[in-house]
Amino acid sequence: SCHTAIVDGYIIEGHVPAADIRRLLAERPAVTGLAVPDMPIGSPGMEIEGMAAEPYDVIAFTTDGAGAVYASYR
Repeated sequence: SCHTAIVDGYIIEGHVPAADIRRLLAERPAVTGLAVPDMPIGSPGMEIEGMAAEPYDVIAFTTDGAGAVYASYR
């Protein structure tokens, strides 16, 4: 992905929606961070007028490389 931030100890990678970051901070799961692979059209900052949003997942990941879908956008 193209953007990296550290928010209260969590790594945020890519175009992760703000609502998912707020949920992460409220729930405090045992993950390293959240990522949105690639740069899907329709994700925050990737809206393109006249183009339909692509489906994408927000992935919660850990330091051992495990990942799971945290949120889906369809």
